[in-house]
Amino acid sequence: MNLILVKAEEKYREQITEMMDEWTASGEKIVPYAIRKTNYRDFDSYISSLEQKEVRDGKVPDSTFFCLDTDRNIIVGAVNIRHYLNENLLRNGGHIGDGVRPSERRKGVATKMISLALEECGKLGISRVLMVCDKDNIGSAKSIINNGGVLENEIFCDGVIEQRYWIEV
Repeated sequence: MNLILVKAEEKYREQITEMMDEWTASGEKIVPYAIRKTNYRDFDSYISSLEQKEVRDGKVPDSTFFCLDTDRNIIVGAVNIRHYLNENLLRNGGHIGDGVRPSERRKGVATKMISLALEECGKLGISRVLMVCDKDNIGSAKSIINNGGVLENEIFCDGVIEQRYWIEV
């Protein structure tokens, strides 16, 4: 499995749509939020919604990447990188939000995808990355730890215990 991060563009429309259709059909919450905030079927509008260039409505600039398995030519997941943390992201959210499509889980995708996202963080000058996951999401915690994540603490947020991990880039 050869994974790379790509930006959404027309040449990936079919692969992104297939992933989003699968995720939608599963009934699961699609993560990261950035890939579900607008309708992916209106692809031009969808692409333009994936990048936030400036601070707006309490949200910081961010970049969204899709994870392409080049061996099979399928999109296996996505990451959203927040360029810096505001108070809300420092508490709950962190620098990187990631998600793996349902059929590709438990194959090491998240660990590799986070590794690739950390490289992108380095390019942005982010040297210390915060990642947050629900305490009961053991797979997510493992993928963060596999990338050097060190648990700082657990907080209670919106009725859920969240674990906060720091990774040195």
